[in-house]
Formats: sequence, structure tokens, C-alpha cells
Amino acid sequence: MGILAFQKPDKVIMIQSSETDGLFEFRPLEPGYGITIGNALRRILLRSLEGCAISRIRIDNVWHEFATIPGVREDVTEIVLNLKQVRLKLHGDGPKKGVFEMRGKRVDTYGDFRELCDRKDVDVVFCVTPDHWHSKIAIDAMRAGKDVYCEKPLTLVIGEGKPMIDAARQHKRVVQTGTMQRSGAEFQLAVDLVRKGIVGKISAVNVTLPSPNWIARAGKPVPNSAPPEGFDYDRWLGPAPLRPYNKNHVHYLFRFFWDYSGGQQTNFGAHHLDIAQWGLGMDESGPVAVEGSAKFNADGWYETPDTTEIRYTYANGVVMTCRQKLNTKNPDQGTEFIGEKGSLFVYRGGIVTTPKELLKGIEMPKITSSQANFAHVNNFYDCIRSRKSPNADVSIGHRSATVCHLGNIAVRTGRKIQWDPATETIVGDADATKWVMKEYRKPYKLG
Repeated sequence: MGILAFQKPDKVIMIQSSETDGLFEFRPLEPGYGITIGNALRRILLRSLEGCAISRIRIDNVWHEFATIPGVREDVTEIVLNLKQVRLKLHGDGPKKGVFEMRGKRVDTYGDFRELCDRKDVDVVFCVTPDHWHSKIAIDAMRAGKDVYCEKPLTLVIGEGKPMIDAARQHKRVVQTGTMQRSGAEFQLAVDLVRKGIVGKISAVNVTLPSPNWIARAGKPVPNSAPPEGFDYDRWLGPAPLRPYNKNHVHYLFRFFWDYSGGQQTNFGAHHLDIAQWGLGMDESGPVAVEGSAKFNADGWYETPDTTEIRYTYANGVVMTCRQKLNTKNPDQGTEFIGEKGSLFVYRGGIVTTPKELLKGIEMPKITSSQANFAHVNNFYDCIRSRKSPNADVSIGHRSATVCHLGNIAVRTGRKIQWDPATETIVGDADATKWVMKEYRKPYKLG
């Protein structure tokens, strides 16, 4: 039996040691088990270290980590991450209970974004709402003379993008799409290398996306109910169709219902398909044909797909395949460019080429988990001052979002879609064309 042939270390060799550290060698080990043993030792050492840290927090009227707090700029997740940075010194033995009182300048809050847009002392608006509000808020803010940072995906449907571009140009506004990978050092280097020919002429692109995240936290379907006290559900819906309140349809899970978002195809596709567009030099264009298939969750309580395989064909013959896979984690999700000399795969944190020698002599940038976020926002601020076009201008955000939306249209209709990127229209399919724009719930309107 295979288990009987399992290799176990037969010796431990001390390479060097001192009063404070030691270097040891275990051998032999089964392939991959060095990582397993290393993780086990790391956990043991961490649990054995003397010290103290915050183990739990409680915030009044906050029930989960994805909540927001009225008058507080950071969401609860960011607060928790910041608290992890707190360094404590324990005097005595055993756990201690402490109370932190945090004070700061009062932040004005509004139930209606238009009140914010009316303020003459506000120059910039960040739109971080669910997708179905993006275009409406961004356009109204631009008309009020504000520069706008709009989260991705830029739009809920294709037809919202052109009015956003028109508003930005008419009112001479700087608009940054929140696709922060555009400002990430690894993605900037990868695209530069691809466009300079590191893998030769591009023939194919592979994009890998994750399956729906946070679904497990929601559990199974729950019945509709009255909205929680203090939650203006009608305002939350805004231009979306009137639906009964359901706690599994709001907060982060809104991403998996067509009225408010486009699933992982627009959530993560807005990042990785955006990099594909950039690398292919298609920021002002897009594919000419799209077809695909999808599998939906067995319980049917959320609407967007669990898995997809979508095929995009460009006029130059390049074929891009976008796959949404179950249990896909970083660094397996990202964008791969395939050419006559090899391939280059870029993900959040690094670049991998086949063959490896393609990267010989190329200095890799120092990459941190938050580098791209800070760089993207700073690029936006720099462009506010200079009035130059930002890294992810509204027109770029629109074209990349269009690619995402076309994939969803293809899987929802079950048909191959012919797309004219010059006129931005679906060719010869009136039924599919209905998905290009949405009807706004009265009294809301775009523009």
C-alpha cells in the first residue's frame, strides 16, 4: 500500500545554532510536505510566543464585519484590519479586558446623494455603491462639477457607459474607474512586456475568475422580510426594480443578482478582463463575437452563474477564453497572454512566464497587497491637479465593462453574440439587444 511507502524523516541535522535561533534540516520528505511541516511548525511557534493581542471586538449595533457605521469613513472590515496593527504590552498574567474610546472630526452623512452633490465645498465624489447606482450618481456628480472615482464595474449594463463618457467630456471632469490593477506594478510591467513582444505575436488569452464568494456565509435561502429599522430600502433600490426586501440580496451579496450586478463576471472580470483588453491594445475597441456556457447553483436562490466558459473573438483573430471556476484562489486567478514565443501569466502578486527564461534579466517590482490601491487613488488625485487622463479613464472603464457584460448576455441568451465595437451595438439579434440597456424605476432616470 502507498501509505506504507510514505517517506518519513530519518534524521534531523543541525546546521547552526545560537542562544536565540537555530537552522535545522529534515530529510527525506515526501514531495510537498516541506510546506506542510513548515506551516505546522509556524503555528506551534506562534501559539507558543509570549505576548498579547486583540482577540475580539464589539461595536454597538454592528452585526457583521461587512457593515458600515454612520459617520465613520472606514467600513468595519477596515477597522478590524487596522486593529490588527495595534501593539500591546501586557503587565501581569492572563487575559485582560480593555475599552478603547475613539474620537474624531464629525463626518456629515446624507440619505440622498444629491444633497452631497449640492455642496460647493466638495470637489470630489467617490461612488462606492452597488453597481445599479454607479452611472446615476456619477453623472449627477459630474454635472454638479465634481471629479469622480467610481468603483468597478463602471456600469450595470452596456448602455450606461456612453452617457457617462459624454458627461465627463462635456463637464471636463476627471473620472477614474476603480480597477486598481491598472496602477499595480506587476500589471503595468506585465502589459508593458506583452506589448513589447516578450511572448511574440499574441494568438490567445486566458482569463480565470473565481466562483461566487461569501455565499457560504449567507447559507441557504431565507424568506423575504421587512427591512431592518433605519435601513432606507427604497433608497437602496433606487433605479432598480421594486422587489421585496431579503437580507441575502443586499450588502455584499447584491453582486449575485441581476438587478444590482453581474456576478463574478463583472466583479472580478472588471479586473482581469480589463488587463486583457489593455494588453491587447483594445482600450478603444473590443471583441466582435462572444459565446459561452454557464452552470448555475443547484439551490437557485442567487441568480448569477457558479461557473462559466466564455469565448471572445477579436477582429485580429485573437481568441480570449474567460473561465469562472470553483474554488479558484489567488494566484490561480488572473490573465495569461499566449504567443509564438511562450506565455505570460499575471496575477495579484507576480508574473509567471513559460519558459521561465523569458523573464531573465528583468527586474521584478516590489509588490505589496495594498500597493495598487494606494497607487490608483494617488493617480486619481494627481490627475485632479493636472487635469490629465487617469490610468483607468471613464472610457477605458466602459470598454472593459462592456466585455464583461457581453459575456453575461451570451450565457443568459444561450446564443453567440455578434458585436460591433465601432458602433457599440449587437448585430442582428433584437432579443439580445434588449440586454444592452435597462429601464430605470420611476422617478429615477439617467441624465
